[in-house]
Amino acid sequence: MAFTGANGRTQSSLAEINITPLVDVVLVLLVIFMITAPVLQSGIEVNVPKTRTVREITVPRLVVTVTRDQEVYLGDQPVNLHDLAGRLHQQNTDPSKQIIYLRADERVPFGAFAAVMDAIQQAGITNISIVTQPVNSNGTSTP
Repeated sequence: MAFTGANGRTQSSLAEINITPLVDVVLVLLVIFMITAPVLQSGIEVNVPKTRTVREITVPRLVVTVTRDQEVYLGDQPVNLHDLAGRLHQQNTDPSKQIIYLRADERVPFGAFAAVMDAIQQAGITNISIVTQPVNSNGTSTP
């Protein structure tokens, strides 16, 4: 865009955008998101048992987790074991068609594991899948 100044000379306006600060801000935001993304997706840490036959989880389902300290979580929310059946019953209207994934730390005593399974079955849910990790041929688990 050109215009004429007071002295009669034609001048052009400086309409260029300086890209360098924009690129700096975008790179800083990218680094921030790269650092915080794994923290947001961390979830509840459990060491699930290792088995040779493992089926991939393809459809997102409701997950009940039992930690090493025998704390019970429904999704990412802590829940009392005595309230688990009621909370699961509220999740879906037809419990006979609901599928629950049960993640339990391998160090959880069998009695605590059985109590959680019983609470799930009290909600009328009979389709319970136990989450495990696959074992490689050399005996180590895959991440």
